Order: sequence, then C-alpha cells, then structure tokens
Amino acid sequence: MRLDAAFGVVTDLRLGFVCGLWPTVMAIWHVPSLLFQPLEISRIFMSHVWDLCGDSADEAGRAVKKGLITPHAYGVVLDLGAGYGHTVNYLDHSRVTKYVAVEPNVHMHAKLRRTASAAGYNEDDGTLLILPCGAENISTILSYLPAPHPPVDTLISVLTLCSIPSPQSTISSLAAEVLKPGGQILFYEHVLSEREDVMWWQRFWTPLWGIVFDGCRLDCPSHRWIEDVGGWVQGEGGIWGKEGETDENLFWHRVGRLVKA
Repeated sequence: MRLDAAFGVVTDLRLGFVCGLWPTVMAIWHVPSLLFQPLEISRIFMSHVWDLCGDSADEAGRAVKKGLITPHAYGVVLDLGAGYGHTVNYLDHSRVTKYVAVEPNVHMHAKLRRTASAAGYNEDDGTLLILPCGAENISTILSYLPAPHPPVDTLISVLTLCSIPSPQSTISSLAAEVLKPGGQILFYEHVLSEREDVMWWQRFWTPLWGIVFDGCRLDCPSHRWIEDVGGWVQGEGGIWGKEGETDENLFWHRVGRLVKA
C-alpha cells in the first residue's frame, strides 16, 4: 500500500481534533463533573465533529444513497445511528409512512428533529420517532413501536455498524426481531478490506480512530456479518462496491440491499 494512502487518515484525525476539541474543553470547563463521564465527553466531542464534517461525508456518498435508499425504502423505516438526519433527505415521502431515528447521542437530537421536520416527518402527526438508544438496545426499540412485531419494513444503516457494540449479535437480533418478513435492510458501510496490506493499516489506525470518532472501527467486515445472518431471499438485491472506488483505500465501502425471507 502506498504511504500516502496509508497515512491519508491523518488529515481526517487532525480535522476531528480541530472540530471537536475546543467545544468539548469548554463543556468540561462549565460542567467539571463531565471529567467522570467519559462516554458523555465522547458524545459531546462527536456531536461537534459531525456538525462540521457530516455534510461533507453525506455529499461523498450522495450518489450511492440516492440509488440505494430513494427507490427502495418504504413503510416504517428504522435508521440506525441517524446522527443529524442526513438519511431522511433520501426518503420518498410518498412511500415512507414513518421515520424512526435511532440515535444514542442526544446532543444531535435537536438538529435531527429539524432536518426530519423539513423533510415532512414530525412527531406531532406520528411520522417521526427519535429513540435515544443504541442499535443494540433491541428491547427498547421494540417497546416504542406498536405491535405486531416485528414492526419494521426497511432497516437502514449508513456508516453505523462500525461503531455499535457487539455488532454481529446486534445485526442478527435486528434482522430476527425488528425486521418484518419481506422487509429489507439497506446499508452503506466502510468495511474491512480484502487486501492484506490495507487490512494491516486499517487495524493499525483503528485504536486511535475509535478514540476520536466515538468508537468507530476501520476493520469491521460489516457486509459479511449481515450476509452471514442468513434467511435472505436469494436472487433479490445483493452486495456491491462503491462506483469508482479503488481497493487501495482505508475507507473501502460496501453497499447492499437484502430482503428477509
């Protein structure tokens, strides 16, 4: 792997520090007890990083998401790690009856709510539900959604599975308990490379990357974990790459649409 490709991540790390460090320091200055709440510090930091970097990340995947989400998402849509709500802008309102945003970082909720409202989804009319929990909190998610269960038609994950705890068991539980038979999962994730040299660098950078970006890992084969759940309709959808992306890339993406049998 070329050194410029291997060390390109340094620019992103530097940007993360620049965006998040000072606002986080000021938050701690005003509430010193945050020093004893490392998870809360991480979420404050990430909320500022994503506030400044989220739009550019969204733009980088715009073509992929327009082709994946807009024509396929329907019914009750559950968005894992919704962040500031970028995904809602790709939904076809005539086909989506309810947008459920799972986002454990409550510092992102106000902007997420505004973004969803601008797209036509509101809590007052029941078309918007924001859940302050993680994707791994299956029982909490189900408790907010009416019976019959499983309740979700479309499960969406955009750059999220890299940062959830126990991802393999979480993905399996979401597919089994949350997604309806005939429902679908749509995903766009950066994943573990198939090249040994790129893998090495992904694993090298992951500990530092995870500290800066709220637990995100560069070395998750998320697309394989989803595929390995099994029970998908054969011959419908599939998994593919991001057009124009080379394999000499620490942020190697896989895109997929799988339908539950």
